[in-house]
Amino acid sequence: MINALHAELLALAQEAARRAGTLLRDGRPADLAVAATKPSPIDVVTEMDIAAEKLITGLIAERRPHDGILGEEGASTEGTSGVRWVVDPLDGTVNYLYGLPTWSVSIAAEQDGQTVVGVVTVPMRGETFYAVRGHGAWATGAWVGERRLACRPAPPLDQALVSTGFNYVAKVRAHQAEVAGRLIPLLRDIRRGGSAAVDLCDVAAGRLDGYYERGLHPWDLAAGDLIAREAGALTGGRPGERPSNDLTVAATPGVFEPLQEELDRLGAWHD
Repeated sequence: MINALHAELLALAQEAARRAGTLLRDGRPADLAVAATKPSPIDVVTEMDIAAEKLITGLIAERRPHDGILGEEGASTEGTSGVRWVVDPLDGTVNYLYGLPTWSVSIAAEQDGQTVVGVVTVPMRGETFYAVRGHGAWATGAWVGERRLACRPAPPLDQALVSTGFNYVAKVRAHQAEVAGRLIPLLRDIRRGGSAAVDLCDVAAGRLDGYYERGLHPWDLAAGDLIAREAGALTGGRPGERPSNDLTVAATPGVFEPLQEELDRLGAWHD
């Protein structure tokens, strides 16, 4: 049974993610994609991002004023309760800008430095993924109903479908493209979704066999990492390390270790 604190944190994360997702979905200007080549749409996306973070952090501060908060858009509160929230109000901003459906709201709660609750909502897919440490991962939505998540049975690496992402810095992106090009012949194929949180949840849901990316921040992966692990996936960084800015890897058991080893061999964690 989920303890009372974790149940409270889960309910609050679900409500905050739902409300922020609704704000972003319904508040997005209809002509945003048409004007995507002009500078002004970036400002609109930034405004929406900040508004969503304010909604989330405001709700948390109202319900649990002694908790700490770390948000992508600058929210930072130390807190005194031992609980810290890690918030990405809009993961997949370029997808959002262009009107692509793969963007999400990601909210995690840590207790004494350990992630105990994770919620990722994907408004345009009508799905929400969530997990409580030690109690499995779940998805709800019109398409999936409500079901417990389990990652796919492990295929050989050459039959694995793996997703990745690319950095905004041209030099880093060029190296990532080189790594991907050398990795593709070893896999079934590669996908590029555009939201780290969604990719991690898709590993949990059995839609991907693996995912890797360099350059992620705590808010990009905190909720999705827990959801993937609670669905039976393995997660890490370089061999023997936890996910980090250098490298994040998540995969079904059997794919994880050979994928991680290949990425380390290819130098996916440096320029």
